[in-house]
Amino acid sequence: MNLLAVFLFFLIAGTGLAMTSLTGDLLSLYLALSVSALALAATKMANQWEKAVVLRLGRFHQLAGPGLFFVIPVVDSIASWVDHRVTVTPFTAEQTLTKDTVPVDVDAVLFWQVWDAQKAALEVKEYQKAVSWAAQTALRDIIGRTLLSEMLADREKIDHELRKVIDDKTEPWGISVQSVEIRDVLIPANLQDAMSREAQAERERKARIILGTAETEIALKFAEAAKAYEGNPMALQLRAMNILYEGLKEKGALVVVPSTAVETMGLGTITGLSALAKDSGLNSKE
Repeated sequence: MNLLAVFLFFLIAGTGLAMTSLTGDLLSLYLALSVSALALAATKMANQWEKAVVLRLGRFHQLAGPGLFFVIPVVDSIASWVDHRVTVTPFTAEQTLTKDTVPVDVDAVLFWQVWDAQKAALEVKEYQKAVSWAAQTALRDIIGRTLLSEMLADREKIDHELRKVIDDKTEPWGISVQSVEIRDVLIPANLQDAMSREAQAERERKARIILGTAETEIALKFAEAAKAYEGNPMALQLRAMNILYEGLKEKGALVVVPSTAVETMGLGTITGLSALAKDSGLNSKE
């Protein structure tokens, strides 16, 4: 039933009623009512995204629409109206075991479209439900063949494989799968804690390895520096004086240095050390 058919019904019936009132002929009224009833039953209209599957005496006759079309009342019937737009169907797989026997809950979304209205209407009953159940079955099968780590790390690969499996099932029904997207993968809380501890331990292990590597590189550099100072006592004295000066400059406190170290650096007496400290203080004030 559509507005155009209703309009034609009232137009024809009103015309017949007007003619009857003018002529007094009831036959015109009966004829107008009959024609208006036929027009109401025969006039159909499909939207731009729809196709009507028309059966004639129970057998497939044609795909009608979009737009205005007519059927023969009683002889023709419309089996179904098929929507050709992309349809979004959410589906889930609850408490499904992965390949490494981990129970997971997976939420996914399926994007599909009817490309052959005749097959969708005649080859499968309630094709919307059929697509949903096919998607759930395929998802459970993919989860059972996939490790948890692969599922969490490479969703695009699983999406592609899942789309191919579902599309192979729905293609004989005149339905194509545009894409499949896994929205969320839920794992048990205790397993989440265990994975978090494992990740933290892995990060600590890497940090220790990096620290050990740095210590090794520092030791090698010190060894190279020792070889450079080994044959040059003057350079070693200057380096020792520089280390002591930097300590006094940064900290600004009294530093106790063994006499042997003072003699090694060639400072001679405590007076020289005090002068160095005073010079450091004056430089810091400036």
